[in-house]
Amino acid sequence: MPRIPVLAALLAVPLALAAGGCDGGDTSGGDALPGALSAAATPGAAASAPAVVERVVDGDTLVADVDGDRARVRLLGIDTPETVKPDAPVECYGPQASARTKALLPEGVRVVLQTDPVAGAQDDFGRVLAYVTPQGARLTVNEELLREGFATLFVFDRAHPFTRVAAFRAAERSARGARLGLWGSCPLPAR
Repeated sequence: MPRIPVLAALLAVPLALAAGGCDGGDTSGGDALPGALSAAATPGAAASAPAVVERVVDGDTLVADVDGDRARVRLLGIDTPETVKPDAPVECYGPQASARTKALLPEGVRVVLQTDPVAGAQDDFGRVLAYVTPQGARLTVNEELLREGFATLFVFDRAHPFTRVAAFRAAERSARGARLGLWGSCPLPAR
């Protein structure tokens, strides 16, 4: 099947932003969407594609093979404590969040990446923004990390929140109320 061309002008990310990503300076993957996800470059569109996890960078970022293209993927709608951000300390519960993501997404696991029609397909650092669901799983890893208290809700654009924000908010509220994970181990994040 031929690849859908990527509109480079729409997806170009300034070099300064690409170099300043919060994924430990990881340079694997490019700034263009993999061919299988390029339909999501159109405003208001979403796309999904099968992928294979190459490695987890930290609790909310991974590298995946999408139809032969390497992609840096940012788990949409969540934020985990930092562990690899340059010039920043390891945050409370960061190592646990990274370890949990690695357990949910071991190297070689098959997943489905799904972009959101409202949030867009990429963040300011050129990473694919996606819901990530391991093959055969019922929940996305994004929501699972929220439910277990390894992540907090993160809305990239408050004026245009992603479509699953209500479910994610409920998952976070439940974990927070039960003091699971970071909610019982760390100072409460500012809101």
